[in-house]
Amino acid sequence: MGRWRPPLPHSSPYITEAGARALRTELDELWRRKRPEVTRALSEAAAEGDRSENAEYIYRKKQLAGIDRRIRYLRKRLEAVTVVKTTPTDTSQVFFGAWVSLEDEHGQTTVYRIVGADELLPARNWISMDSPLARALMRRRAGDELEVDLPAGRKWFLVAEVRYEDPSGD
Repeated sequence: MGRWRPPLPHSSPYITEAGARALRTELDELWRRKRPEVTRALSEAAAEGDRSENAEYIYRKKQLAGIDRRIRYLRKRLEAVTVVKTTPTDTSQVFFGAWVSLEDEHGQTTVYRIVGADELLPARNWISMDSPLARALMRRRAGDELEVDLPAGRKWFLVAEVRYEDPSGD
């Protein structure tokens, strides 16, 4: 039996300016610094002789393949994404790029930012606009209540605040 899997659904093509800048920085870092280092180490390992039992050579080949794969992905992705540079005209509604304060049924408040699929930061509560929570939040306003089917189960939220400036001041 093969290991074929159906392709994943395409993610939304939107990204913030900071997200696009981070992808370009990663691409530049891989292309200008990381790849030449690995290529140099690979050629040194190849010069040592028998390549079939040379662990360093095999490791560097795999490492170079991984770097090249990531470079190809970043180049294609940067061509495909649309950088969102402006805030919406109605800043009272939730759209891409918004910071949304949500209060759950226990009174706990959490601030989420809705970003593109390439800039997820779960530690900072940056969620993809393709996620169930973000999709349910779109076009909501402060004071709206919603129930969302999340992987952890059905949850109730109150939209406490919608803003487009970073609340932490970063």
